[in-house]
Amino acid sequence: MEWRDFAESMAELARNLLAQDSVQGTLDEIAASAVRLVDGCDAAGILAVRKGRSVTLSSCGELVEESDRLQGELAEGPCFDLADRAKDGERVYRIADMSRPQPAWPRFAAAAHELGIGSMTGVLLYTHDEDFGALNLYARRPGTFGEDVETAGWLLASHAAVALADAHAVDQLEDAMKTRHAIGEAMGILRERHHLSEEEAFDVLRRISQQHNVKLRDVAQRVRGGRADGA
Repeated sequence: MEWRDFAESMAELARNLLAQDSVQGTLDEIAASAVRLVDGCDAAGILAVRKGRSVTLSSCGELVEESDRLQGELAEGPCFDLADRAKDGERVYRIADMSRPQPAWPRFAAAAHELGIGSMTGVLLYTHDEDFGALNLYARRPGTFGEDVETAGWLLASHAAVALADAHAVDQLEDAMKTRHAIGEAMGILRERHHLSEEEAFDVLRRISQQHNVKLRDVAQRVRGGRADGA
């Protein structure tokens, strides 16, 4: 591997990730970049574990979703374990040859070999504050991922995790701004319609939210659409 070229690719990747306009766009760019930048990588995906269930956040290549589906159904596999951080906080794995016995995941390994997976490696996507899932790389040929590729995976995952954290923060900020705007408009409608003060209008929204167990933003959107019960 030409590390100078790879370093330049990492710099370009950082710019591309930060240019994405959504969390999903960032996830998809991470998976696509892994296939593009890592030698021998035929497919890549990002898997998360939510309440014991595997969730494919992004996939690039046909092997990914089938592998994720298998791991979810069997509740075993390297990506599943890594994303769930179930084994002493491990953050990387590498399987050199899927045709060989894998004692930790015997059922998954046999099924993955039948799918045509020859070797796999994966790195946890995380920052100091948050885990985002595992970035998993697949190759049809055994022995594809050596120690140098593992290092490349670490670099890729580090760039990806920082960009993902940034995208997630921006997404949350935009959502908060939209919520504030919706509530403000709804309060204005209630004040004009029922001659309420600002505090009274907000109390109406809050009461409906509590009585109907509906998020405040959803109540505000209903008011804007003229469908708020009890308003």
